[in-house]
Amino acid sequence: MGKGRGDSGTLEWKVNIPGGRSEKLEPESGFFGRMWRRLRGMVERFLLKIWRFLEKAWAIGVAEPRKLVHCVKVGLALSVVSLFYYMRPLYDGVGGNAMWAVMTVVVVFEYTVGATLSKSINRTAATFLAGSLGIGIHWVATQSGERFEPIILGFSVFILTALATFSRFIPSVKTRFDYGASIFILTFSLVSVSGYRVEKLIGLAQTRLSTIAIGTSLCILTSMLFCPIWAGNELHSLITHNLEKLSDSLHGCIDEYFHQNETEVSGGEDCSKKLQGYKCVLNSKGTEDSLASFAIWEPAHGNFNFRHPWKQYLKLGASMRSCACCIEALNGCLDTEVEAPEFLKDHLQDVCMILSSCSSKVLKELMITMKTMRRSSKIDFFVGEMQSAAQDLQNAMTSLPNTLPVPPPDTAKGGPGIKTTIPPLMKVLPLATLVSLLIEIATRIEDIVDNVDKLAGLAEFRPAKDDKCKQNQSTITPISENQDH
Repeated sequence: MGKGRGDSGTLEWKVNIPGGRSEKLEPESGFFGRMWRRLRGMVERFLLKIWRFLEKAWAIGVAEPRKLVHCVKVGLALSVVSLFYYMRPLYDGVGGNAMWAVMTVVVVFEYTVGATLSKSINRTAATFLAGSLGIGIHWVATQSGERFEPIILGFSVFILTALATFSRFIPSVKTRFDYGASIFILTFSLVSVSGYRVEKLIGLAQTRLSTIAIGTSLCILTSMLFCPIWAGNELHSLITHNLEKLSDSLHGCIDEYFHQNETEVSGGEDCSKKLQGYKCVLNSKGTEDSLASFAIWEPAHGNFNFRHPWKQYLKLGASMRSCACCIEALNGCLDTEVEAPEFLKDHLQDVCMILSSCSSKVLKELMITMKTMRRSSKIDFFVGEMQSAAQDLQNAMTSLPNTLPVPPPDTAKGGPGIKTTIPPLMKVLPLATLVSLLIEIATRIEDIVDNVDKLAGLAEFRPAKDDKCKQNQSTITPISENQDH
């Protein structure tokens, strides 16, 4: 232990620790000092968490401003529907049942127009159907006498609620009417077990149905008139972006394997994001299914007709995920511990790069076709190039000799002679796997092309621009003019 003077000239004590180090001894503070430091640390950590939360919220708002627009629309709808409480004439018209309108807006308003329409129609139809059945069964039970009234009511509740619950397990019903089935069970049970007379039940049902209709109508109008977010447009954009991500991932995997992007040091993070883009395609099934189910409810808008083939988007998404699975396996070849011999990689590098480039061109052209909703005049040519490149790769693989000339160690020192060696199977296997995956990816891209072509026919995409005809017309015109002269 020793003592010395610190930077401020005050006396301080230090303890020598084995290893040539020393630690400064801090004077022990009192109980209130320790509590103050702990309290101050807790407040600082709490404020730091709040600040980080605000930074994340700000980043989300900047990245996706439509979410802020949706929040404004929900606030606007609730403010308007609250007028039924704030204004006496409106409150006298609906009474205390105005709360049903507020609850409807809170429950029904969704991010997209299709989701809002789906919930609104389901809630209104289920409430009307359940209320009508409940009133009818309650009237029949009342006319049957006090002895049979509870039996009829209990039996009807058991049968109808059991059937409605079972309908939720049917895939087609669950996709479109799951929310309506839940509302039907709730409304029918409330009406059936209530102790009101039939006349009061009819008046109460009319008032609640009208308030629900007011809430749903307000949600639909606000969702469609103020910066609408269409589920169909979201699905179309998702498929388009996924095609681009597949193209970037495929090209990036081959470049990474053959070390073609070593010079791109500055864009390393961007290249890594593009390389992992196939994961977004693999994880998009749930989003595609929900958007397609909501898009069916939407009216015609933009380039999408009322009976737009939304189911074909699901088939296209399935074929894209099938291709993404192969790209995921291809990406696994990058992390293998067994490296293929360099002379084998050099032998197949050019044909692999050509096939990767041709496949990426096909996916890019499909992306442009989906984005512009216009048939492509180049897609057949690009597909032909891809098939030719796949055939060249197969020929290069089958023509690969069993033994290739490899310079022996003596050659580097200037000694003459060339020795032939047989590469081990374990070293050839990763490269053979990559080649087979590339050929399989080309085959699955053809399936994507077929699905896009079917979608273009069902959705009536605009015809392709015939550049050759325009060029021929431009060359024929001056010739004809010269002949006239």
